[in-house]
Amino acid sequence: MRLLMYGFGPYREFSDNITEKILQRFSRRNGLKKIVFPVRFHKGQFVNAVKKHKPDIILGLGQCSRGQRLRIESRAKNRKRNTPNEKARPIVAGGSARLRTNLKLALSGESSNNAGEYVCNYSMYIMLHFITRHRLPIRYGFVHIPYRYDSKRAVRLLAQAVGKLK
Repeated sequence: MRLLMYGFGPYREFSDNITEKILQRFSRRNGLKKIVFPVRFHKGQFVNAVKKHKPDIILGLGQCSRGQRLRIESRAKNRKRNTPNEKARPIVAGGSARLRTNLKLALSGESSNNAGEYVCNYSMYIMLHFITRHRLPIRYGFVHIPYRYDSKRAVRLLAQAVGKLK
């Protein structure tokens, strides 16, 4: 099984990103590729990672600034904006309003159907759109992790969930 796990670097007022810390601590294993993307609306960085690494499974990790529990995202919206005050725009003109994730994770957390309209949602939509458009047999999931969450605990929980993937 080839697994692509990705997270993000610092952005806005955050000097670090919990997802980068998690990926740094996550044990190396055969078939695992870890990527830390810059926080930007850049389609190529996401599509090129899928093309280059040809994963069977993609697990995206995003930082959220609120909450205390892991949020397992169930869908991406075709909406993006840089700031809360900006008017949201489509990610893909004429694209589906929503795309569903298809990776079942044995992970305790809350289920969410709103990944926001920033770069986490953007990465989800771009990758799911690419997978769907090219009819690739890739399973995709995404987990939002609160900024102040214990990164060691997150690594342990995610390692257990990844260990159960087949």
